[in-house]
Amino acid sequence: MSEIVGRPRRNSIELVGAKAGTAMPAEMRQALNLRGLVPASVEDFTKQEMRAFQQLMSKPSSLEKYEFLANLRCINVNLFFRLVMNHFKEIAPIIYTPTVGEACLNYSHIYPFIYPGHMSVGLFITLGDVDNVDLVIQNYRESMTEHNDPEITVITDGSRILGLGDLGINGMAIPIGKLQLYVAAAGLNPARTLPIVLDFGTNSKKYQNDPLYLGTRQPRPDDETFYNATGKVLSALYRAFPDILVQFEDFSTDHAFGLLDQWRNKALCFNDDIQGTGSVILAGFISAVEQAGIAPTDQRILFVGAGSAGVGVAKQLVEYMMLEYNISEEQAKAMFWFVDSRGMITANRGDTLAAHKVYFARHDNDDTQCTSLEDALEY
Repeated sequence: MSEIVGRPRRNSIELVGAKAGTAMPAEMRQALNLRGLVPASVEDFTKQEMRAFQQLMSKPSSLEKYEFLANLRCINVNLFFRLVMNHFKEIAPIIYTPTVGEACLNYSHIYPFIYPGHMSVGLFITLGDVDNVDLVIQNYRESMTEHNDPEITVITDGSRILGLGDLGINGMAIPIGKLQLYVAAAGLNPARTLPIVLDFGTNSKKYQNDPLYLGTRQPRPDDETFYNATGKVLSALYRAFPDILVQFEDFSTDHAFGLLDQWRNKALCFNDDIQGTGSVILAGFISAVEQAGIAPTDQRILFVGAGSAGVGVAKQLVEYMMLEYNISEEQAKAMFWFVDSRGMITANRGDTLAAHKVYFARHDNDDTQCTSLEDALEY
């Protein structure tokens, strides 16, 4: 491995100064040789926040607000999170849904203008990088202004972003936004969060043919290549940061379940779409059952849609029913019906079911097939 020459580390005065902005004390400006190079007024943080919020609200569109905030985070991370935490109701829909969806669709087009060139916003790992991921991680460490190993990463391959489909590298806005919410709402240290996108290609012809697309313009790999490459990336991450929590985010349904099955029992990880959504729905289900007046084991639960989130929620409910009410897995599973785009999911429907749908396929329908939600409800 070739020797890496790291950039000089900034001293503590420079770091504090970079975070202070216009609130930098006169003595610090003198120490950094900034006298006469910046406006003389020394502001407090409240006035900084007031100006930033005023500028934010003056932007005419949500995407422009997103761009302003993304750039602010790179310029002054403390001011950015002060703004987010004190105006969470207004800003959460900008840094995450619904605006983050628009940001994803435009990510390759706006990326150069929202992040200063020297700033690392996370890792962009291609198939060509997977055999040198240790070097990529070392580059990341060298780029950081402070020695803080990440304690959580949100990782995606951009293959199933929100309801927008395969966005490739443009899906990077999702890990960035999700981690910003965690900092603002859960108090995580922003310097210890790491967004990652696996740039393994895209099957979207739109992006393959877009001259401004910043990702790899090639079709996605086969499953064997995907799992082999992802395994190398995750192994390198756990090698470098043994205590890191890996959150899988917005992978295609089959890969979402496949990665979780491979890693859940040997490393600290979870899938937000499967387990995160499932835990929230489970909490609501427990409360609803208490109010329903029908015994929990007598409930009949119909899911409309059979993606990773829906199936993940149902599996969480199955585990809960087994543990809480001491019933068998088959008894718990029998409480659930699924309807997808082709109707009620049954074992003898005549089509080849995706692997994640097989678990809940009905075997007790005889020859009855329900082709619509209305038919399934009547059944």
